Amino acid sequence: MKKRLFLLDLVGLLALIFADQFTKYIAVLHLKDQPAIPIVPDVLELSYLENRGAAFGMLQNQKIFFVFVAAIIVSVIAYVIFKMPKKKKYNALHVLLVLIAAGALGNMIDRLRLNYVVDFISFVLIHFPIFNVADIYVTTATIVLVFLLLFYYKEEDLSFLSFKQTKYRELN
Repeated sequence: MKKRLFLLDLVGLLALIFADQFTKYIAVLHLKDQPAIPIVPDVLELSYLENRGAAFGMLQNQKIFFVFVAAIIVSVIAYVIFKMPKKKKYNALHVLLVLIAAGALGNMIDRLRLNYVVDFISFVLIHFPIFNVADIYVTTATIVLVFLLLFYYKEEDLSFLSFKQTKYRELN
């Protein structure tokens, strides 16, 4: 059962990364050095951007920092998935963690391969920063995860994450 669930997580992760990388490939192919393509006029458009920073242009050209943070996030997610009980109540948590890991890895691949992240989706109505599919994975999964942690999972449901303290007898 554990191997089967791990295999499902891995297949889902790879499929999500492929979808992210494929959409970025299509964006480079059709949007680079081209004017923005309106999808919904004055609301949503496709517009190519090479993002060397984080959201809102923060931390420009900090490739090593971003790769390090992504590696830590993916490592923590792998640990949590490994420790997570194999009960139905944790299925949503599995999916959300795989989405977050796929988003982190999708953008990390861009940073390692290109030294920037390809962004191409723009909500021009609210002047939101241009983003990509990996960003959608991370943002939506994190919002749902926070909701579940606040309102669905109880403290005892997450006890599998605590480190058990071993009591040692004093040697006299």
